[in-house]
Parts: sequence; structure tokens; C-alpha cells
Amino acid sequence: MALEVMARAEVPIPLEVSFTAEPGELVALVGASGAGKSTVLRTISGLYLPREGRVAVNDRPWLDTARGIALPTWRRRVGVVFQSYALFPQMTALGNVMAAGADRARATDLLALVHLAGLEDRLPRALSGGQQQRVAVARALARAPEVLLLDEPFSAVDHATREGLYAEIRRLRAHLDMPVVLVTHDMEEARRLADRIVVIDQGTVVREGTAADILFDPRAMRGMGLREAGATLTAHIAAHEADGLTRLDGATGPLWLPHVRGGVGDAVRVRILAHDVILSRAAPQGLSALNVLPAVIDDILPGDGPGAMVTLTVGEEMLLARITQRSVRDMALDRGQRCFAIVKTMAVAPHHVGREGPGEADLSTDQD
Repeated sequence: MALEVMARAEVPIPLEVSFTAEPGELVALVGASGAGKSTVLRTISGLYLPREGRVAVNDRPWLDTARGIALPTWRRRVGVVFQSYALFPQMTALGNVMAAGADRARATDLLALVHLAGLEDRLPRALSGGQQQRVAVARALARAPEVLLLDEPFSAVDHATREGLYAEIRRLRAHLDMPVVLVTHDMEEARRLADRIVVIDQGTVVREGTAADILFDPRAMRGMGLREAGATLTAHIAAHEADGLTRLDGATGPLWLPHVRGGVGDAVRVRILAHDVILSRAAPQGLSALNVLPAVIDDILPGDGPGAMVTLTVGEEMLLARITQRSVRDMALDRGQRCFAIVKTMAVAPHHVGREGPGEADLSTDQD
């Protein structure tokens, strides 16, 4: 059930998008607000008709403007999970799933699949935000969709709930054989869930590839918003120290953060945003920052304004630093140079620390 998407339009925004998604593959559409991501989903689902377009599943066209084909939404076997859940408030969890066409037995099985067994008779108001979102996922699957669309489905829940939903989606994928398209503005979310990422900026695809391809391409970062630019390092918990800090060890060397929940030896991931990294040509002395990582400059990309993005190799991993072009000139930075990347212990956001690997979950640091 491979999905093929192409769309060109001038309104409501200029659009020039083309991508594919294979059976069982999760493709994330990433971009800033207004980039055109949701318009692409509306094109797939039949809620928007572009000037030119083609949407096909297994070469069967749902939309082909060149041939005059435009199936209405009800004839497209598509499941959609909305940001706002869109549950019927007067119906129970079971009733909401059955409303999508499943019989009682199938609806009960789907609720069990999303870990809601025993909650079939609850109304949405009696469910948590995460539970409501799981009902929405079960309802989307009730149509036996050929394509599953996830429209920023985690943005309405808190970080702890979001972590649980990430794990739920990863677990569910073992049961899904259809293409899945996720819309998000969160690069870390895309990294953790997607097989492939399509970066959209002002209605145009500016980069497509794996998370590793995208995360260290500063040009692609422009399409995601520079505030999102960053890198994820892997390490393990080496020690919980008496002053409330946790020491992590990895290929980058030691890294100190406020207390990280977990046991010694647990593997963790740490997302470090580019604007939280400072560079020094020489080993710094007398700094309050505890994390000083030896690095090598791989690339320097000047921005459209006064900034520049520097790609670094730190141990066996990659790191990004966003500094000014003036600093690049004054420090005479160049590719291949050795330098030091400095990261404040308190600069890493709590939700940017989590368990690495299967069943990963939030290990939010304690910064009180």
C-alpha cells in the first residue's frame, strides 16, 4: 500500500510538494507554522483540492487532476488523528470507535490494542488527555485505513503524557502495515518516531531523508525554525553525585546535568539545542559551565542574518552550535579546526533528557 503524493497550488499558500511513503513506513512532515504541512494532509484526505495533484495508494489514484479524478473523502480509506482529538462528547470510548464503522467486538479489540481495556464505557470527559488521544487512534484504525494521518497529535498534551504516547505509537507500528504520515513542528518528535523526514518551508520541500541526514543539515534547519536546531547525544548514567548532579558518560566524554532519574548504567539521550552551545578555541579556564567537550569543526554555514551554524564532531557524535558570523571571523574558525564546545549544566531542558532505545521514556531532570 505505497503512498504517492504530489501537489501544486497557489492558494491558500503556494505549494510545491512531492513525496512517497512505503507500507509500514512513518514519514514525518516537519516545518514551521504555516509551512503547508496540514494542507498536504488535507490533500491526501480529500478535504483540499490543489490546482495540480496526484494522490495514489498502490498506484490506485485517489486524486489525479490530469485525469479528472478526485475521490471524495468518504471513498478514501484514510484514518486521521487530529490535534484536538475530535471525539463525540456524548459517546463512550467504545461508541466513538464504533462510530467509525467497527462492530462492538472489533472496537473492543482496538481499545485493548491501545491499552484502554476496561475503559470502554467512559465518556471523553472522564478520560485523561492521553487516554482521549488513544481513543482517537483506535477510531482512526477502525476504518481499516490504507493510509494513517497524524496531524500534530501530541501537541495538546503535557510532556509526560507525550512520552507515553510516543511509546504507544512505536509499539503500535508493529501492528500497522499501511503508510503513516505525521505532521509535526517538533524535530525531536520526528527524530524519535519517523523513518524518514520531509522538511517543508513556505510550501516547498527543502530536504528529505533520514533523521541523521536532516539533523545535521543547517539548511534544513531553516525550514524547521532555528530555535529547533540541535543534536541528540547518547550516553549512560555513570553516577548520581551528592550535590544533586548526575554524571553521564558517553563517546563525547563526561556530561553533568541536574539529577536525571534512572539507575547507574541506564542508557539515555540528551538533546542539546544549537543556541545553548558556546565555542572556544582554547581550553577554557575559570568558567561556571561544567561541560567542556573537545570538538572538531566539520562545517560552517552562514545564515541570512548575523548568525552562523557550526557543525561539530564530538567524540563519535555530532553537535550543532549557533553563533554569530562576527565570532566566526574574530575567532578565525574554519573547517577541520579543533575547538571546545561548552554547554551549561542548567541549559538542558528537562524534557530533552530521556531513555534511549526500546520503551524509551521521559527521564526529566530535576531543576528545582
